[in-house]
Amino acid sequence: MGSRKQERANQIKEGRKELYLAALRNNPTSPRKMRLVADMIRGMEVNKALDVLKFNPKEASRKLEKLLMSAIANWQAKNEGERIEESHLYVKDVYVDSGRILKRLRPAPQGRGHRINKRSNHVTIFLDSKKQVEKTDA
Repeated sequence: MGSRKQERANQIKEGRKELYLAALRNNPTSPRKMRLVADMIRGMEVNKALDVLKFNPKEASRKLEKLLMSAIANWQAKNEGERIEESHLYVKDVYVDSGRILKRLRPAPQGRGHRINKRSNHVTIFLDSKKQVEKTDA
């Protein structure tokens, strides 16, 4: 590997050390329904996002709330002794990608069969601290 490529690889590795994320794979909810909830919390402060998810009636919000709690736990594992309120933690990004699709047949009139697609999705949440963003801008 060339030196330029090696330096870039090291930069990416260092950047990932400051990245706090949690991922949910093969969640049996359609990606479209999950994106409606994910769009609500993108860019929000973590405590406010938890409140929004807790009082949202959609089922996707329950799964996203649990995933956000997991991302917070990942942040706490790397930053022992720090408080969430003082670190100004916020939801940097939420990705909802399509997962596997289970294809089923449902009986239809006149001996026909209609295909039913049972969709699933993959969700990834990234957290970041606003303090770190301010330091890099200065």
